[in-house]
Amino acid sequence: MGKSALIVFLSIFLVLANAPAALASDQTKPGTTKKAAKKTAATSASGHKKTAAKTGSRKHVVIAARGRSNTASFNKNEKLVKKVVMVNGRRKVTYQRVAFAPVVPALPPVLSAGEQAGLNLTHDPLELKSSVALVLDQNSSEVLLDKNSQVALPIASLTKLMTSMVVVESKQDMNEVLAVTDDDIDREKHSSSRLRIGSQLTRADMLHIALMSSENRAASALGRNYPGGLPAFVAAMNAKAKALGMTETHYVDSTGLSHLNVASARDLSRLVMAAYQHPVIRQYSTDSKYVVEPGGRPLQYSTSNHLVDKPEWQIGLQKTGYINEAGRCMVMQTTIDGRQIVMVFLDSRGKYSRQADADRVRKWLADSHPATLTRVKIADGQT
Repeated sequence: MGKSALIVFLSIFLVLANAPAALASDQTKPGTTKKAAKKTAATSASGHKKTAAKTGSRKHVVIAARGRSNTASFNKNEKLVKKVVMVNGRRKVTYQRVAFAPVVPALPPVLSAGEQAGLNLTHDPLELKSSVALVLDQNSSEVLLDKNSQVALPIASLTKLMTSMVVVESKQDMNEVLAVTDDDIDREKHSSSRLRIGSQLTRADMLHIALMSSENRAASALGRNYPGGLPAFVAAMNAKAKALGMTETHYVDSTGLSHLNVASARDLSRLVMAAYQHPVIRQYSTDSKYVVEPGGRPLQYSTSNHLVDKPEWQIGLQKTGYINEAGRCMVMQTTIDGRQIVMVFLDSRGKYSRQADADRVRKWLADSHPATLTRVKIADGQT
């Protein structure tokens, strides 16, 4: 009897001695088998063990080290990296939280209005990169090259050429000082500007940098400071377009940031010839650099059209424009071999493609005989 009682006592003692390790294992990873629980407990006592469970968008990690467990949570773009270091001649295992950049899917390219209409597929003899082009003799109005010239498209900052027409012909005081306000912030395309809120410039300086460098806040301030405010200014822009016979043209602002400012190349050629009659517009649009002082600190602006500084070009008026919906745009009045020429390029792809198209046209005009011009003056399918 004594020997049997001793055996029973020892069995109970062994069960009770192993119970804490099994219980700890069950708390660390619920639902494990007894065999897995014993393995986890042994690992916790001698080294490290980590497990993870997702909760929403975060992970909760349990790290067991020398019998102690620590829980840490981290975002789905973070992970734990195991590191082994030597401390006092002994190996020590640590875990460090490391963030990694998530994979961002590539966005499809934004198509311009011209590309959406398939105008970029139109062939022309010079293989121009612009979806729309028009070249004509300024004096005779003879069309030398025509490519989709009657299609109305967004015109971006070419809008500012009409803005300058309305400002100049309204005969407002060009020395009046205008201030940039919160109303001039671009909330359409969120573009930046070198003119801070509170900057003050004369109307002449605002017009100068709006034409030469396409300064949007300057163009906005010009429209706001028209009698009746911006709505009256836009109405005057549309009235002037109608008076010039620009039947495919419509304006909604003075900057061109809205894609709702539209015109055809035919209409824009009329605008170029009308604007060319104003010496101040010719001068401001063709300056290469200009310095203004909007708040005591001088700011130097540069032209948006690098052709202005090229000696082979004689440019009498120019304006460039760009927004996604319009592509790269440009209008110019220039003289080639003594002949005054008007050029319009709309919806060109590539930062310098519109200037490259102008170079192609200039070379073609300079190298061609008048009879040759007559035979190739109309692009395929255009009338």
